[in-house]
Amino acid sequence: MSRFFSDRHKSLVPYTPGEQPTGRQYIKLNTNESPFPPSPRAVAYAAEAAKRLELYPDPTCGELHAAFAKQCGVEPDEVLMTNGSDEILCFAFNAFCDDRHPAAFADVTYGFYSVFAQLLHIPYTLIPLREDFTIEPEDYVALGKTIFLANPNAPTGIALPLDAVERIVRGNPNNVVVVDEAYVDFGGESAVPLIHKYENLLVTQTFSKSRSLAGGRLGCGIGCKALIADLNTIKYSTNPYNINRMTMAAGLGALEDDAYMRDNCKEIIETRGATMQALRKLGFTVIDSSANFVFAKADWIGGNDLYLQLKERGVLIRHFETPRLKDYNRITIGTRDQMRALILAINDIREALL
Repeated sequence: MSRFFSDRHKSLVPYTPGEQPTGRQYIKLNTNESPFPPSPRAVAYAAEAAKRLELYPDPTCGELHAAFAKQCGVEPDEVLMTNGSDEILCFAFNAFCDDRHPAAFADVTYGFYSVFAQLLHIPYTLIPLREDFTIEPEDYVALGKTIFLANPNAPTGIALPLDAVERIVRGNPNNVVVVDEAYVDFGGESAVPLIHKYENLLVTQTFSKSRSLAGGRLGCGIGCKALIADLNTIKYSTNPYNINRMTMAAGLGALEDDAYMRDNCKEIIETRGATMQALRKLGFTVIDSSANFVFAKADWIGGNDLYLQLKERGVLIRHFETPRLKDYNRITIGTRDQMRALILAINDIREALL
């Protein structure tokens, strides 16, 4: 680092994104992207919007807010669209956390939560998952902290039922509870219907996974009008034009083509089930998943060794080095052909070792 870098950030450990390789062609099952292209309508709308890139985009995202709110059954001023769901999460840390309102989240969850807390100098508490990687809802009741809850969780894929989420929200009436629903379309139960019941609930979602717009960077928050007003204060104090014109148009097209998204999710869920079954036949322990990935380990090979050997064979998966996770790998669900190739590669590795 340079001698000019602020002392405030010298101990910051940044988030490590999944590999985005260039050059060699891989079967890419490491970053939970959709294996399917965006909706044709999303692509067409984005192409049309590209003709007007000399103009700033609408900072209010009026048309997109209206369309998304209608689909969610809420009002437009109960929604805030952002540059990926990472931005709405960062806004939430900025708006609802400080020394008097520290953050709390699971010890095994989305890695950006701790990065945001460190970046913004927010005290935070890690709440251990159970031995089986599930969340104990009672651990989150009456915490007196701003809670960040990924549901389904990552990298485990485990989803809490809605009544458990509601118990956590109800049990923290004086603190905001942020429910991160990045993977909810693959088997989770959304907490959006609860926003009119609880003023302290903020739900975040993304267009990156189920709507195939990871490259577009579009996320959103859904909450009561007062919470959204708070988040807009942060937005307009940092980057009013946070969503570019093409992404805004692509998001609108994706919403209008909801059947395309639903069909893709159904295909991914079916492929996930077949993949879990195939992995178990190969001696893997596979956690039941409600996301577009599976979390698995095998007794006959270490997590890092499997990651490296698959990479040599042209298949990328995600490995984590932390002690509790090092035996596991997170495997994104791709197309049926991609998953067949994965299983064949793992079988070759297994036969060579046993």
